[in-house]
Amino acid sequence: MRIGRFLILLGILFLGTFLWAAGNSLLSPLSTQAPVKELTSKINQVRETAKELPSLWDRMYRIIALKSAVDSKLNKKTYVPLSDIPLTLQQAIIAVEDNRFYRHVGFDIEGIIRAALVNMQSGELVEGGSTITQQLVKNLFLTNDRTMGRKAEELILSIAMEMRYSKEEIMEMYLNTIYFGSNAYGIGPATYVYFGKTPAKLTLAESALLAGLPNAPSLYSPYEDLKAAKERQAIVLQTMVRHGFIGPNQAQEAKLLPIDLAR
Repeated sequence: MRIGRFLILLGILFLGTFLWAAGNSLLSPLSTQAPVKELTSKINQVRETAKELPSLWDRMYRIIALKSAVDSKLNKKTYVPLSDIPLTLQQAIIAVEDNRFYRHVGFDIEGIIRAALVNMQSGELVEGGSTITQQLVKNLFLTNDRTMGRKAEELILSIAMEMRYSKEEIMEMYLNTIYFGSNAYGIGPATYVYFGKTPAKLTLAESALLAGLPNAPSLYSPYEDLKAAKERQAIVLQTMVRHGFIGPNQAQEAKLLPIDLAR
């Protein structure tokens, strides 16, 4: 009963944000008293955009039948179960992407503020503000648009994901959908492309290097710039130490190991 009420509330919130976002697009020309030609052009533009976007029913379906919607988006051919993914890789991802992963409900206000402060202090993007759940939702369903409507949809879907899936399931799906560069989507293709092996055989050094890629795959790819990849790997290892996943000696040993790439 409680879940049913929650889903109804989510539907109402989503409908409101959807109509609000669409209303802004259509009414903006009227508010500025745009000429008829500009108004017609704007309406046509909105219509063309609407053709490319999911319908309101599609968006509601994602919430009502979330597990079916998620399942249809997963690539089962390359899917790797969490039991075959080293704990060190999971910890590396959590350290740099969402170190409060096991303590939030899909979004993390404290994490956003903390990440901003850490990045300001370091002078570079060390940690992200979006949670792993939010990133998973975006990977599965959403575009990179920064509109209020899209962000609201991301938030609602993230909360729904946390209600329907365990943290382990969310982590597993995230690792199987994230882009690692070199046309590798998911941890299975990524470990093969970069190291010619299965995820289960990854070392700490390799795990840290892979965990640093999603932040900027083209920038940190070892095939594009090995020096940048190693520098990013070092940041990942230091962050793992800071959050208590590994010790300083382990980080130093992993940082000094040479990277044996598949090509």
